[in-house]
Amino acid sequence: MQANPPFSLKPFNTFALAHSCRELVHAVSTEQLIESCCSLYQASEPMLILGGGSNVIFCDDFNGTVVLVETKGIDITEDIGNYYLSVAAGENWHELVCFCLDHGFAGMENLALIPGTVGAAPIQNIGAYGVEMEQFCDWVEYVDLTTGEYNRLSAERCEFGYRDSIFKRQLLGKALITQVGFKLPKQWRPELEYGPLKAINVDGVTPRQVFDCICETRLSKLPDPKVLGNAGSFFKNPVIDSTKFDILSKSYPSIVGYPHGAGKTKVAAGWLIDSAGLKGFKVGGAAVHDKQALVLVNTGDATSEDVVILAGSIVEKIEQKFGITLEAEPRMIGAYGERSL
Repeated sequence: MQANPPFSLKPFNTFALAHSCRELVHAVSTEQLIESCCSLYQASEPMLILGGGSNVIFCDDFNGTVVLVETKGIDITEDIGNYYLSVAAGENWHELVCFCLDHGFAGMENLALIPGTVGAAPIQNIGAYGVEMEQFCDWVEYVDLTTGEYNRLSAERCEFGYRDSIFKRQLLGKALITQVGFKLPKQWRPELEYGPLKAINVDGVTPRQVFDCICETRLSKLPDPKVLGNAGSFFKNPVIDSTKFDILSKSYPSIVGYPHGAGKTKVAAGWLIDSAGLKGFKVGGAAVHDKQALVLVNTGDATSEDVVILAGSIVEKIEQKFGITLEAEPRMIGAYGERSL
C-alpha cells in the first residue's frame, strides 16, 4: 500500500470523475493480488477490486481500499480443433483481441475496442455485434475470498446471461477472478448479422475485415475516454415480450429490435433514447453524447451527482414514452461499495 492518502481515482475511471479512496494497491502479480484482497476481506475492510475502470461510476469518495488488477500473462495450447488461451485477469481486453488476431486465432474480432480488463469480462459477459464472451469462454479461475481457496468454473457453471453471470449474483463480493480460459475453434465462422456487418459479403470475408469494420464503427460513434470521459454503453438493451414489441412497432415503425429467445425481443436502448429526443440532453457537466445516444459523457466538469441525475431522468422519460424500464450497465460505487442508481 502507498502512503499519504487520500488517493485520486480520477485516473482510474474512464468517466474521469474526481473521487478518491483511502488506500490504493497496484497488484502486479497474482500472488500480490490474492494476498491483498484476502487480507482486506478477512479484516472486513471496505474493498473495491478494479480493472480498467471502464464500467464503474464513482458516486462518492470510496472509504476503503481500491485494488487495481494489473496482472499480465497469456499462455497458449492447442489441439486438432481448437486454440486454448489462459489469460491473466489484468490483461487489457482489446489488446487480447488484437493478440488473437495477430496470432491467427479468430472469433473474438466482434468484441474489439470494448474497454476494460479480461478479469472483468466474465462478470458482465461482455458482448457486441452479435457475439458474447461466453461463446469463447472455456473456464474462469477465481479465489474464494472467504476461504482463500482456488476454484475453476466451467463456462456452463458460470451461468452466463445477457450482461450477467454467477459473479454478479451468488458470488458477488466473494470471488476474485485471477485467470480466464478461452477456447477458439480453428474452424472460423463469421458473425455478420448486426449493424454495419450486414453489408459485408460473407464469401471470402476475413477476420481482419470484420475487426476493421468493428473498429471503424466504434471509433466513429464512441468518444475516446481520454478526450471525453465516458463509461461506454450506459444502459443495457432492454429485453421485452415480443408481443409488446409488435405493439410498439405499430406506433414506432423504425424501432430497432432483435429476437432474444422464445417470445422475447431485445430493443436497442440507443434508439429509445434517441427517439425520445435526448441526444445532447445535459445535466451540469454530464450529457447524452450527440453521436451515440447510448453513451453518457463527462463534458469536462461533471460531478457524480450530475451523472446520477441525468441517468435517472433518462430512465424516467423512456418509461413514460415507451413503457420500458432501462437498467444502467456500469456499476454504481458509493462510499462503502456497490449501490443502486
